[in-house]
Amino acid sequence: MALELAIERGEAYRLGSVALFLSAAVILAALGFEYLLGYIPCPLCLMQRYAYYAAIPALFLALVMSSGGKSGWAAFLFFLVALAFLANAGLGVYQSGAEWKFWPGPAFCGTEQALTGQAGDLIKNLATTKVVRCDEASWRFLGLSFAGWNVLTSLAIFGLSLRASFMANSRV
Repeated sequence: MALELAIERGEAYRLGSVALFLSAAVILAALGFEYLLGYIPCPLCLMQRYAYYAAIPALFLALVMSSGGKSGWAAFLFFLVALAFLANAGLGVYQSGAEWKFWPGPAFCGTEQALTGQAGDLIKNLATTKVVRCDEASWRFLGLSFAGWNVLTSLAIFGLSLRASFMANSRV
C-alpha cells in the first residue's frame, strides 16, 4: 500500500515536471518569435501568456511541495494550473475562431501605439506603424496559427496538470 502511494506520487511529480518543462518551452518559444523573429503579439496573444507566467512558478512550487511530503497542497496547485490552462485553451479557441472569421474578434483588437509630441513625427509614425490585429493570423504552421497551437499546448498542459493533481491526491 505504501509502495503504491509512493509510485503514484512519483508519477505526479513526473507529470508535473513535464507540464513545467512544456510551459517554459512554450513561453520561451513565444518570446523568441516576438524578440528574435519580429512577430508582434496582439493584445489577445499577450493575454494567452498569463497562464504560462502564472503556471511556471506554481508548478515549481507544486513540485517542491510534492517532494517535501505536502502532496495535498501539491495536488491543489496542480489543479489550479489545470484550470488556468483549460481557460487558456478557451481563449485560444476564441482567437482562432476570430482568425477563421467564425465570429468577430474583440473590440480592442489592435496593438496600442505611443503618440509622439511632434506633428512631423506623427505623420512619419503613422506611415511606419503596423497594426497587429487579433482576428488575423500573422503566422501558420500545418494550418494552425499561434492561437491554434496555444489551444493544443494548453490542453496538453491541462491534461498533465489534472492527472498530476489526481495522482498527488491519491489517499492523502
